[in-house]
Amino acid sequence: MTQQADARYQQALDYWFSSINYEQRIPEPQDLKLDRMRALLERLGNPQERLRIIHVAGSKGKGSTSAMLASIFRRAGYRTGLFTSPHLCGIEERFQVDGQVISQEELTVLLEEVREAAASGQSAANVQAESAAANLRVFDLHPTFFEIATAAGFLHFVRRRVDVAVVEVGLGGRFDSTNVCQPEVSLITSISLDHTLQLGDRLASIAMEKAGIVKPRRPAISGARAPAARAVIEQICRERDAPLQQLDRDFHYSYRPGKVALGAPADDSGSDPWPFLRRPQFQLRTRRRSWPAMDLGLLGEHQAANAAVAVACVEHLRQAGWQISDAAVADGLAGVNWPARMEVMCRRPLVILDCAHNVASAEALVETLQSSFPPTRRLLVFASSNDKDVAGIFRTLAPHFAHAFLTRYGTNPRSVPPEQLAELLRRNGGLPCTLSANAAQAWQAARTMASSEDLICVTGSVFLAGELRPVMTGMAGCKIGL
Repeated sequence: MTQQADARYQQALDYWFSSINYEQRIPEPQDLKLDRMRALLERLGNPQERLRIIHVAGSKGKGSTSAMLASIFRRAGYRTGLFTSPHLCGIEERFQVDGQVISQEELTVLLEEVREAAASGQSAANVQAESAAANLRVFDLHPTFFEIATAAGFLHFVRRRVDVAVVEVGLGGRFDSTNVCQPEVSLITSISLDHTLQLGDRLASIAMEKAGIVKPRRPAISGARAPAARAVIEQICRERDAPLQQLDRDFHYSYRPGKVALGAPADDSGSDPWPFLRRPQFQLRTRRRSWPAMDLGLLGEHQAANAAVAVACVEHLRQAGWQISDAAVADGLAGVNWPARMEVMCRRPLVILDCAHNVASAEALVETLQSSFPPTRRLLVFASSNDKDVAGIFRTLAPHFAHAFLTRYGTNPRSVPPEQLAELLRRNGGLPCTLSANAAQAWQAARTMASSEDLICVTGSVFLAGELRPVMTGMAGCKIGL
């Protein structure tokens, strides 16, 4: 980029980051509504109406499921958009077409267009119609960070002429900014306790928010297993006359865990199969057929559950006329790239990078460590946000680790101070711990303590993983780049 282009890009980012950001501060329930989003998209020509969208919600697994579907669609020959949040290392990761992140030049143009649309200057005819529909004054439209991102994503996918856009919900579902689309299929992955201030502290209330993405007479597929959540999803789909397929009723899966070993020195020939002694596999049985066993590119039985939802979606789309071969499904699942989800980063010691940030995802992390990794000494590097059940996470993780390195991340003000984490750990597991002022220091302290036979697990937040992944990628014996 030229100096002038760099300046435009920075100005566009300054506008975006100056907006209200509910990823960095907790929204009140009354903050969540769709009127402003609809008004903004109206000014932009309603790009979402020109897209075929797969809409994905859930407490956990929605990003992985979205990535799996995008990987399958690409291998089936469809030009595929993928909209996810939050990003891991770079803001551009949120907008991808055929696996390529948006360029800074493209993002600059889109943000400038969104900014102009959000500003005043509409015609008198539009003002009256828009104000009546959205109950908003045209000169008082100040979109949030995620509303800007959503609008830019829809515009990007229209401009790049995607055949299908896989759109991940940001928070909840019913009042999420993405919930202005009319999707081909609505997917709900797992339901667990998370974002309880905004979504409620019962599985039924959370399920109601997630199922808010279900549209009248549009099909829905659910991976929710808790009876309270299933009952709510079933009721909403009945009320909206939306055909519903559910995991453990309409489709079932079996899973064979992958096996990971301590790595030998890297094989420069490029044929090194590390980290797998055996790749994870899953097999799906639906009302229509039994699928052959397929490799998974992501570790953990929870990823097999996500894959089951993704393949059930593919099966429905096939019935609707989409051309997606068995080979595209198998290749897409085996080749999916979704960093920081039980990602094996380094060989000796083994280093696992993960984003578990609620009790359910911590349980999945522990189960995957037990089923797929050698029984070595395990060290934990941990940071979390202040709206999480940190006590519950520690009760889940502490029995499986020998030492914890507690820290905070610098990219989000919601990060819990390490001293507070230490007190929570003392009361919920009693694990020996070391406190570090920042993530890089915690990572270095863990590396210093670890022997080549140990395992270091970095988890607790996507923000922690995003800070440390670039630090790891340049190290000997570790992955290079995204």
